[in-house]
Amino acid sequence: MAAEITNATQIVVPARTRVWLAPVGTVAPADATVEMPTGWYSVGLTTEDSLKFNEEPSFEQVKSAQTDFPSRTFQTSDSATVEVDLQQWSGRNFQAVYGGGSITPITPSGGTEASPKHYRFAPPRIGGRTEVAACVEVIDGGKSYRYVMPRTMQMEGVSKDLQKAKESVLPLRLAVQGGDDSDAWYLLTNDPAFASAA
Repeated sequence: MAAEITNATQIVVPARTRVWLAPVGTVAPADATVEMPTGWYSVGLTTEDSLKFNEEPSFEQVKSAQTDFPSRTFQTSDSATVEVDLQQWSGRNFQAVYGGGSITPITPSGGTEASPKHYRFAPPRIGGRTEVAACVEVIDGGKSYRYVMPRTMQMEGVSKDLQKAKESVLPLRLAVQGGDDSDAWYLLTNDPAFASAA
């Protein structure tokens, strides 16, 4: 008897999503539901339709006179990105969106050391961008998924709408970095549908 291939319980509806960041080298979560280890912080609220994880391999094809189809196809590179719009303006989120930078407390003009501080943010200069570890968490009922990326870098420009009648979001665009010594990204899940392939 053929195995059943239609199973509505395997449909995923991301009821809750979270994005976590940490310095590169921070201990990653050991499984899909354990509390996030020390050093990770949540970026907080994000827009409900902006979170995307993209994986885009690149290929080359060898053509031959004896066939109308490629004789051979081989992969030449791989890339993965995370996109999400952050709703919370904070110092850490500004640094994440701009790829680093410095935040310096300053005393307001006419104030004293006891006065509430103002802050100066300066984006990183060329060559000063920093990598961050990232984890995207997706929850659907009792099923949890965590996309873990040990190294990412903000590699796109930042464009913000500053309009009176519209929220202004911070566009976080992370490109996954890799190496031969570890996985560039991996998925942790407690979804029982993965058991048959393990």
